[in-house]
Amino acid sequence: MKLGFIGVGNISSDVVTGICNSKISFKKIFLSPRNKKKSHILKKKFKNKIYVTKTNQEVIDKSDWVFIGVLPEVGEKIIPQLKFKSNQIVVSFISTIEYFKLKKILKKKTNVVRAIPMPPIALGKGPVAIFPPHKKVKFFFDKIGDTIEIKSEKLSQTFWATSGTMSSFYEMLKTLSDWLVKKGLTRLQAQKYVTSLYSALAELAAVNSKKDLKHFVAESQTPGGLNWQGVNELRKAGYYKSLEKSINNILKRLKNN
Repeated sequence: MKLGFIGVGNISSDVVTGICNSKISFKKIFLSPRNKKKSHILKKKFKNKIYVTKTNQEVIDKSDWVFIGVLPEVGEKIIPQLKFKSNQIVVSFISTIEYFKLKKILKKKTNVVRAIPMPPIALGKGPVAIFPPHKKVKFFFDKIGDTIEIKSEKLSQTFWATSGTMSSFYEMLKTLSDWLVKKGLTRLQAQKYVTSLYSALAELAAVNSKKDLKHFVAESQTPGGLNWQGVNELRKAGYYKSLEKSINNILKRLKNN
């Protein structure tokens, strides 16, 4: 199997890294010339596994599967100019070009799947929401993450919206880390503690994913305790309502595109 990537931004780079470090069987990965810096970093890192093409069309011509990871405005501009193969599997990482619109732009009778990989895919971890359900694509992403098949494209927008909280999550970690540094810890100590704590908390919830998350909210606090104080102060300050409002606004933006 030969894999091709049009657009080598952060997400595509993470997916390529995850693939190269996994047990996925492939002959070669072809990268488009767009973002030469990232392409050549990947080529240097994975040597004989990576080939940087001269054009986007060359990626398509040499690949069995093609992953498209460009900005929406770039995608709408370049995709109609490209010639895809019949029955070729095309996986789109583009957030705002919907499935049926993408099928129309591609013109050819291709197998099109929209996917939402996250940065941890570089480590072989994290969710990958796909639409429409596709056995081969699910099997592929299950080797570098946890595939979630969506039966409604409308629902896929809620996954995109939720993924829009990544930066705010890291901002929270940064705020906690900065606070610890102000109290006397070194930057390395502070970041190691904060990232280790939240990574372990998330893993605990993931291992027990059949339990409702409200169980962990309740179990991690005692009336009048430190966690009880922390969560209630944030509730009174409207922190969680602001988070929900932010996600709703992101979803609204997606629907308007």
